[in-house]
Amino acid sequence: MTIKKQLTIACLFAALLAGCASTADNTDDNAFPALIDPATAPPSSASAMTSTPEPTNAPTTAPVAEAKPLYRMNGVYRFVPLDETTTKKAVLLTFDDGPKDEKLITSLFDTLDMYHAKAIFFVNGYRIKANPELLELIYERGGTIGNHSYDHINLKNEKEDVVEEQLSSVQQMVEKLTGTKPKFFRPPFGSGGDTVKEIAKNHDMLYMTWSNGSLDWDSSARDKPEVVIRNVMDQLHPGANILMHELPWTAEALDELLGKIEAEGYSFIDPATIELTN
Repeated sequence: MTIKKQLTIACLFAALLAGCASTADNTDDNAFPALIDPATAPPSSASAMTSTPEPTNAPTTAPVAEAKPLYRMNGVYRFVPLDETTTKKAVLLTFDDGPKDEKLITSLFDTLDMYHAKAIFFVNGYRIKANPELLELIYERGGTIGNHSYDHINLKNEKEDVVEEQLSSVQQMVEKLTGTKPKFFRPPFGSGGDTVKEIAKNHDMLYMTWSNGSLDWDSSARDKPEVVIRNVMDQLHPGANILMHELPWTAEALDELLGKIEAEGYSFIDPATIELTN
């Protein structure tokens, strides 16, 4: 091949390369997408929504440990410390006959939270049936739910099968709505007897009445929060088991009442720290 032909071929080849380079520089980036390695490519939106995530080794949420028992209930329904390191000057707060009213329940819990206090809410089955969302509210706000029978009748006058139904139905309703069964039972009117106590025990509940009655249910206290406060303070004693109700004047009295109890050097018993043996 002559030198002239070699130069001509070289020139043509150089021109061809220049033309390809020019075409590549002007090509739309989206016209020829780069090939993606399927092993490293992120999933499409559709596959991401339908695919099952790979399991991880991340720990699941640990269950909440049960509180250490600090108090036991004695034969007259007062609470005494289990050892000398726990204060005797403590009271248990309880509210009966709910759940009835969202505003009242919220008010009670807002006040309890101000004092870092816990309480047992003894509920009736017929009220749960009418207001299941209010039972859930009590549970969500950190209240301990107690069993107060289905119909709020005098159980001492009833036959064994009636008592069983009155207690077991509430156990089932509370468990269905909260996932837990009540551990405390209070008979309506404080009226029970051996049969009622035995059935409560069979359901793993601690039977109790009270040792300090606010009398907030009585006509003498109606719309008079100062009377509720006076009634409780007049009976205040170490380990007091204080009976109150879900009532407007009780909710109104609660802030001042808890403040006065604290001023006397008392603390509030967390129901989770009560020994559950009968």
